[in-house]
Amino acid sequence: MTSPTRSRVRARFALLRDPAERDRGTITLYIVLFTPAVFVLAGLLLDGGRAIHARQRAADMAEQAARAGANQIDTNALRENGKVQIDTQTACASAYSLLDDYGQQVDARSCDPTQDEVRVSVRITVHPQLLGIIPGMGSFHMTSDASAHPVTADTPQ
Repeated sequence: MTSPTRSRVRARFALLRDPAERDRGTITLYIVLFTPAVFVLAGLLLDGGRAIHARQRAADMAEQAARAGANQIDTNALRENGKVQIDTQTACASAYSLLDDYGQQVDARSCDPTQDEVRVSVRITVHPQLLGIIPGMGSFHMTSDASAHPVTADTPQ
């Protein structure tokens, strides 16, 4: 007759010889290893898309503001000599007024008007959704610059 301890040991060795029982726990190992990798890849996809969209949005804001500034024509110079020039006094006010319509999206802005063109720079902040949980992967800034000049019928294209 065998002792109860010996029969338990034999039963354990029988389980180890059974191929179905030897693989117990391997799925857990794959889940533990691959879940963080899947979250990082999903974060890169989602937050990378947000960054691209933010860059396009900043470029659009800067372009629209530069056009608004370039629309401010100096009427006195136009009447005196017939030359189209930008009114540098009101160009930035017009550009900033348009940027104010975007509200809290614009973090920083700058305007540099000359008589021939208006240059506008816009900076917005992007807050990542998935990658923001990783330390050191907080919000980041996207900056875009644009310039515009007045176009008339006699301006060469």
